[in-house]
Amino acid sequence: MIKTHELRPMSEKEILQRIKDNLEALDKIKFQKAVGGEIKNPVQVRFLKKEIARMRTILRERQLAGAKKPASTDSDKNEVA
Repeated sequence: MIKTHELRPMSEKEILQRIKDNLEALDKIKFQKAVGGEIKNPVQVRFLKKEIARMRTILRERQLAGAKKPASTDSDKNEVA
């Protein structure tokens, strides 16, 4: 399981790829369970879900941080450099 501090320096593209990989692994585990097969590590489902949530949270934080650019005020426009 990857920690949050390890995810933050990663690029958006890398995080999206990891999310895709984790979703595929989660689908495989769910399919095995649905077919009646034995799952080697049932706790892995929880770990995958939490890791996906962490990565989506970091992407959302970045999205919100990009949207919160300071708007120029009227006083800034009237100042002479």
